[in-house]
Amino acid sequence: MRAHEAGALHGDIGNRGPAWLRTPVDVNDLVPQLWPRNVARGAGGALQVAGLDVRDLAAEFGTPVYVLDEDDLRARAREFRDAFPDADVYYAGKAFLCRAVVRMIAEEGLFLDVCTGGELATALSAGMEPARIGFHGNNKSVAELTRAVDAGVGRIIVDSFAEIDRLTALARERGVRPKVLVRVTVGVEAHTHEFIATAHEDQKFGFSLAGGAAAAAAFKILDEDVLELRGLHSHIGSQIFDASGFEVSARRVLALQAQIRDARGVELPELDLGGGFGIAYTTQDDPAAPHELAKRLRKIVDGECAAENLAVPHLSIEPGRAIVGPAVFTLYEVGTVKDVDGIRTYVSVDGGMSDNIRTALYDASYSATVANRVSGAEPMLARVVGKHCESGDIVVKDEFLPADVQPGDLVAVPGTGAYCRSMASNYNHVPRPPVVAVRDGRARLIVRRETEDDLLALDVG
Repeated sequence: MRAHEAGALHGDIGNRGPAWLRTPVDVNDLVPQLWPRNVARGAGGALQVAGLDVRDLAAEFGTPVYVLDEDDLRARAREFRDAFPDADVYYAGKAFLCRAVVRMIAEEGLFLDVCTGGELATALSAGMEPARIGFHGNNKSVAELTRAVDAGVGRIIVDSFAEIDRLTALARERGVRPKVLVRVTVGVEAHTHEFIATAHEDQKFGFSLAGGAAAAAAFKILDEDVLELRGLHSHIGSQIFDASGFEVSARRVLALQAQIRDARGVELPELDLGGGFGIAYTTQDDPAAPHELAKRLRKIVDGECAAENLAVPHLSIEPGRAIVGPAVFTLYEVGTVKDVDGIRTYVSVDGGMSDNIRTALYDASYSATVANRVSGAEPMLARVVGKHCESGDIVVKDEFLPADVQPGDLVAVPGTGAYCRSMASNYNHVPRPPVVAVRDGRARLIVRRETEDDLLALDVG
């Protein structure tokens, strides 16, 4: 079956969309916006990243392996920093965090957002300045809050009345005045998957704006005068391409700022609009550049402040996926190729849902390419699947790969920097892959591969 015929039968498939109806596929193509900026085909047809051949990376580090283009990550961090020169850019560590990445984003002038005690421990152990750390989370324990207060984190985003009480008690006990923001649930549902939309009312995060809880939380903090209320926080979802959600969110949050001013005579000096900025997983995705986001968000905030007669607060944002997501690809080895009645071919690789749960969890779309060579074979409709005992163990739902793909080939999947290693598991007792950072023709291991000994070390039965 030729590529354009397959497209006509299967509709908008994989990373090509309607182009299948018009243009035959070159399965050797690399679409630039899907890959780290230092990835290209080498003279022999194999992918190279930062001057290194992926065949050599596979030989040295094994597969699966997450490959991080360090210069690409740093460049994206700088782009956000430069696009928001008068704002604080917090890297959202939940996207992917290890000590090496903490140091990279710190060296590029970014702040860091964490949301658990483990993420905070990683940040502190990597030498991140505590004052440049923000602490999120809907159910922070007393132990986590104690560690954050004792470390001197720069701000804590409070998420419940119980947390306000816990933190107030800790502050009184220690004679300190932690800086806090109130997380506001603004009733805006971003254009995203239901499970990653975080600002509609029926969910676990934040204080409801419509129900009055957000105002009550702010008044409680101000009236008790133990915590230092710096501002309000809103986060409307993830993988967002449409800025209209931010406009509605900013309008509602700033209206609450005005309500607090009118009721207590206090203009809060800060506003955090969260993150969730989308990236390109397929050619159908069209994310905005950081400078475009900055222009839109600044216009929104300035306009709403003028409407409410408020001084423009100090802005902060929290990109995570937009920085690390495109900087990483995952490299697999093909083990089995199985044609199913001419419907599609299943290409099984040596990883799967244990190293990328997003396809199964969010119905996420990815792209893929054969990475160790170029091929002159006809394209075939393929599904890249993993080795786990689940029919839903899918890495790439639909992609055209060369018809001669075979066991031993390497397959690379771009855009895997965010939430893949962070959400990785040991399902079927599969050890988690390593993370390798590449730069200037050199590769270094920044997170080692788990071993069977690691798995058994926790088993004390």
